[in-house]
Amino acid sequence: MVVNVCKHCQRQYIANTKGFCCSRCKDIDSMRFEQIKAYLKHYPNSSAFQLADALNMTAYTVLKYVEEGSLVFGKGTFERL
Repeated sequence: MVVNVCKHCQRQYIANTKGFCCSRCKDIDSMRFEQIKAYLKHYPNSSAFQLADALNMTAYTVLKYVEEGSLVFGKGTFERL
């Protein structure tokens, strides 16, 4: 068992593996990821700040998807804050 901290609500939860969001925030996580994916499909060279501004979320939230490996880039780099 592993104690994880949800990236959305910051609550601790116990799971069998390393995770990034609790079961309560799974829908929020899926919705945000789909928004990011759709935005990047239309604007593929966007920065974390552009994504955050356009989708009304923080750049930190966008970069968390990069850290966990959900967003992968074919060309270029994604700058850190």
